[in-house]
Amino acid sequence: MSTDSIARVRRFQRAATTEIGLLDESFLGRGRPLGPARVLNAIGKGHEDVSEIRAYLRLDSGLMSRILRGLEGEGLVEVGTAPGDSRKRRVRLTEAGEKEFAAYEALSDAQAAAILERHGNSERLLAAMDVVASALGRDAIEIVEVPPGDPQAQACMARYYAELAARFERGFDVALSCDPEAGDMMRPRGSFLLAVSDGVAVGCAGLKGTDKGYGEVKRVWVDPSVRGLGLSRRLMARLEEVARELGIEVLRLDTNSALPEAVALYRRSGWSEIPRFNVDPYPDLFFEKVLEG
Repeated sequence: MSTDSIARVRRFQRAATTEIGLLDESFLGRGRPLGPARVLNAIGKGHEDVSEIRAYLRLDSGLMSRILRGLEGEGLVEVGTAPGDSRKRRVRLTEAGEKEFAAYEALSDAQAAAILERHGNSERLLAAMDVVASALGRDAIEIVEVPPGDPQAQACMARYYAELAARFERGFDVALSCDPEAGDMMRPRGSFLLAVSDGVAVGCAGLKGTDKGYGEVKRVWVDPSVRGLGLSRRLMARLEEVARELGIEVLRLDTNSALPEAVALYRRSGWSEIPRFNVDPYPDLFFEKVLEG
């Protein structure tokens, strides 16, 4: 690694810690440092299991206990045991904690808006932030199953369609495509997967059930910020697992040669090129994979 590269990373770290106020004893002016504020935020965002919060924030048990005692002393949280399992601790916000969480949310939103407003090209800044956040949170990206009508799933597919329109020579109109019915991408016929990075959907993939003796892989897309992190391979591997769970033994997919990254992924992953199997006007390459038991 070059000396210049190391210096640029360290410059970024100094700028971020100063701008966000990580060194302040009173983070965002609320009278407590960042650690307790982050724990409060995690609880307010729906995390209840103390061990999960520790893992999410990468806190050791001693520090976590001290932070919780401090928040309890302020009357902001209540800590107890999980129903049916006294070994697990659960935490929730009190009414005062809910108000403090809301105050932090408003201040954090205002801080974020101010950072974006100072930059001449906020979209470029956001894209850079997305790359950094995705790279640093790579190991925490989750793959979850959702209905294709889920708002985040719809948002991912809209971005996927926009990218196809930009990359295809003739553009892309989903109305002209063989768009799968939502029910075909839900169990027991199929499935729809989202890749989620700290609450933000950064990729998707669908498994369409058919009555033709095979299932179809559809809508495989990952955000530019996570490309190069192996997420497409993870999504494809999980789709194959789901297909086996549903008793699907053969998968097919179509793609376009204007997407060389996708074509290369399929070929590396054991897919075999086959003749055209549909009348969709956009694909020019077709693949099949027989799943092993």
